[in-house]
Amino acid sequence: MDPFSQGALGAAASTTVAGTQRLRAFAVLGCIAGMAPDLDILIGSSTDPLLFLEYHRQFTHALVFIPVGAGFVALALHWPVRHVLRPVETYLACAVGYTTHGLLDACTSYGTQLMWPFSDVRVAWNNVSVVDPLFTLPLVAFVVVAVVKRRRGFAAIGLAWAAGYLLLGVVQTQRVEAAGAAMAAVRGHEAERLTVKAGFGNLLVWKVIYESGGHYYVDAVRAGLEIAVCPGASVPALALRRDLPWLDANSVQARDVERFRWFSDNYLALDPANPARVIDMRYSVVPNEIEPLWGIELDPNADPDQHAGFVATRRTSTDQRDAYWRLLTGADCPGTIKMRSPP
Repeated sequence: MDPFSQGALGAAASTTVAGTQRLRAFAVLGCIAGMAPDLDILIGSSTDPLLFLEYHRQFTHALVFIPVGAGFVALALHWPVRHVLRPVETYLACAVGYTTHGLLDACTSYGTQLMWPFSDVRVAWNNVSVVDPLFTLPLVAFVVVAVVKRRRGFAAIGLAWAAGYLLLGVVQTQRVEAAGAAMAAVRGHEAERLTVKAGFGNLLVWKVIYESGGHYYVDAVRAGLEIAVCPGASVPALALRRDLPWLDANSVQARDVERFRWFSDNYLALDPANPARVIDMRYSVVPNEIEPLWGIELDPNADPDQHAGFVATRRTSTDQRDAYWRLLTGADCPGTIKMRSPP
């Protein structure tokens, strides 16, 4: 998730194991340690634009790296708190905060290599958005109260809020998956695979994407007391020989496509607006539209050893914001299908 959420969760977790007189120091150390694994964003290359995709949420987020990562953070931070904490206490605070990071990231849809180096599978439980104020703000409030009043019980309440919110996300994930499967059945499709993603900043509006017959279908689901499915768009799944017949299979660009395929869980398609751009179908601002957040740019005239470019969309248009707001508020949209929530 975002650094603010990671820091808040790390602080809450570390505070719960602190003594009253050391509570504030534990909170600060836990907060910093909870954010520390994201220092992997500094790993990059000016000649290989996709390198950061391989290393972000990799070894620094792995379960086996927790003792090592916590040790580095403790070494860096012990000097300022040496008059308050013993070295073992500094390490404990950092270890607890560091542990929360990879697990929280795995709850999002981006993917986290928790089992590195034994597996490069990107674990993604898809039960919370990468940014969600309803998760973060109450957690921050409880941590602040715990620190100000020197009462770790408030931090424990914050952790309970975070856990409850994530469990609600699990329930919502199951409801949305059922709705997506029902939508595929209504269309007469057999969903070969189906993935759901929480919409930006909430657990109410979700993106559903499934593959059937060589096509991807994307829909929005509003999972309130009732399930409302708003059908969206469809696009052919990427087929290299058909879509990029000029691409040399031995070129660096071809290898970059495969690297992007791994990162994107094989949800690849050509951008309808740009036939030289391969997009990650899992993400878009408006859940039932195909306007990708990122992709890779290929060049038919590139040298065999030239890398593909990485392209990311950082801005949203007024139309996209309006469309997303209509989904959030439950405004009717053409073709909406109402369903009962599963028991």
